[in-house]
Amino acid sequence: MNAFLCWLGLVVLSLLSLWLVTAPVASWAALALSVAALGKAWLIVDGFMELRHGPRLWRVSLLAWSLCMASALYFGTP
Repeated sequence: MNAFLCWLGLVVLSLLSLWLVTAPVASWAALALSVAALGKAWLIVDGFMELRHGPRLWRVSLLAWSLCMASALYFGTP
């Protein structure tokens, strides 16, 4: 994946996150923010860190950590 496309994806997901913070319906916005965070984590791990060609354990560990944190934030919010 091209670094420019990764950067562009991160910019789009960051702008989407900023827009979702002001969303009137908090229930679906929290889920969408978690999904956007997972998308950004995937872009960073696979695109910038280039772990899609690296050891599988590192890639799975980093993506699993991102999934755990997004789940904890989504399910931990009142």
